[in-house]
Amino acid sequence: MKRQIIIHSPAKFFRWVALLLTCALTLSGCLSDKVKNETVKNKDIVRKAFEKWANAEGSFFDLLAEDVVWTITGNSPVSKKYTSKKQFIEEVIDPLNEKFSRKIMPSLRGLYADGDMVIALWHGKAVVKDGLPYDNTYSWYMKMKDGKIIEVIAFFDTIEFTKLWNRISAPVSQMGQTKIDRNSQQK
Repeated sequence: MKRQIIIHSPAKFFRWVALLLTCALTLSGCLSDKVKNETVKNKDIVRKAFEKWANAEGSFFDLLAEDVVWTITGNSPVSKKYTSKKQFIEEVIDPLNEKFSRKIMPSLRGLYADGDMVIALWHGKAVVKDGLPYDNTYSWYMKMKDGKIIEVIAFFDTIEFTKLWNRISAPVSQMGQTKIDRNSQQK
């Protein structure tokens, strides 16, 4: 048996439709405002971290969650996925900073955000211990949660980075440790 919907009063029908549309638009507006607020907040957090870094007032990497996943794309000696702040700092940032007489100073060229995703396009300049300049442009895609960066995909000129990485050897303390390790393995 087929059921038919009979509209007894077109006025009631249109009132119900209007009510449903109003509710839907109000709900989407609330969700839209939440995303806008999250976007503004996350963009501001990252912008302030870049400003502090540029003014030598703090480390940008303080924003990283302890369990951050940081992926470096390309074919540099450090291109891979890092699964913690500790691993990323110890394997990339600390050894990189050891190669500079003047550390990288960022110049933010663009900052874009949508919800939990913030994209930074920035230029970094430094002076290497051999006196030559280091000059590179970076693009970081950062996923945020509760004011911390939980995931990053990093793009940069890996050829320029690799030239620097291979040109400047590890600090004497690391080289000495490597030599001791090799000697102990030969015994």
